[in-house]
Amino acid sequence: MKRLSYLLPLVALTAALAACGGGGGKAAKLDSGDVAVVGSQHVSTGDFNAVMASTEASYKQQGQAFPKQGTSAYESIKSQAVTLLVQRAERAEEAKKEGIVVTDADVTKRLNQIKKQFFKGSETEYKAQLKKAKLTDASFRADIRQQIIEERLYNKITKNVTVSPQQVQAYYQSHISSYSQPASRDVQYMLIKKKALAQSLYTALKANPKLWCADAKKYSGDPSSKNNCGKATFTKGSTVGAFDTVLFSEKTGVIHTPVYDPSQYKAYFLIRPLSAVKPGKISTLKEEAPSIRQTLLQTAKSDAVNKWSTNLQKQYCSDTRISYQVGYQPNPDPCAAPATTNATTTG
Repeated sequence: MKRLSYLLPLVALTAALAACGGGGGKAAKLDSGDVAVVGSQHVSTGDFNAVMASTEASYKQQGQAFPKQGTSAYESIKSQAVTLLVQRAERAEEAKKEGIVVTDADVTKRLNQIKKQFFKGSETEYKAQLKKAKLTDASFRADIRQQIIEERLYNKITKNVTVSPQQVQAYYQSHISSYSQPASRDVQYMLIKKKALAQSLYTALKANPKLWCADAKKYSGDPSSKNNCGKATFTKGSTVGAFDTVLFSEKTGVIHTPVYDPSQYKAYFLIRPLSAVKPGKISTLKEEAPSIRQTLLQTAKSDAVNKWSTNLQKQYCSDTRISYQVGYQPNPDPCAAPATTNATTTG
């Protein structure tokens, strides 16, 4: 899918970098064309209108009616749009404080990558998708700039986050069951409700095992295997006890006498193991270490960013660094509830 809303995967960074800012100071003076000001960053009416237009286009592409102005649903989207823009401005402020600079060349390079990946380098198709999403080249470039800012902030925050070998080993040991592969075996079976029928089929199959496919299709009560000659593969412990005991103890190729399951199916099984038992295996720490390290690293980075973000949000909201134009203060206001998650408006 080539919708532009899928080309800028900002969701993870947006959630992680929610409402961040740095240092004290007052908000700049609101201009007549502002929706809000955040520190020295002005959030313009044009920015707001662009987000709302793009959100409306997203609703249309999903076959949903965009809420009418004046409705509570519209006001909710409006609040999310303003919150999103304010949070972007806060991140831009923090990036400036940290000396992060995104040049026009950086933006163009990323845009060319997007065009190549999603549009095969076609300028015509790119512009068509911009129009469909009610975006302009300038607004899309602004989104790319914001994405790069957020990536660089994330990298700066997490650059010293590490995971030790001891942490990897502890995780492996506490999740050892996840790395265990139980024994398994191929089998041919039928699920039969009536004892007399099960016994009759057992006698016939012992005399002529070639009847399995036809009998399974006609009589078995298990829809998952009856059309496959009753064939399946099970791991030890994954089936009901009566079935499991026979499957992992009977000789290969031997049809076991009908066995009754009193717990779940309350029916009889005809069971014929088709292969030797394939032994279980436990993956070693060495085999699993790279995956575990990556999992722990991502969690540690997320924790670091969340902690950083929470502390900055508290500081930011304690200062008078955000001012809203009349009629645009979001409800709920993120500064009234610092733990509130980030806006989810589609941009």
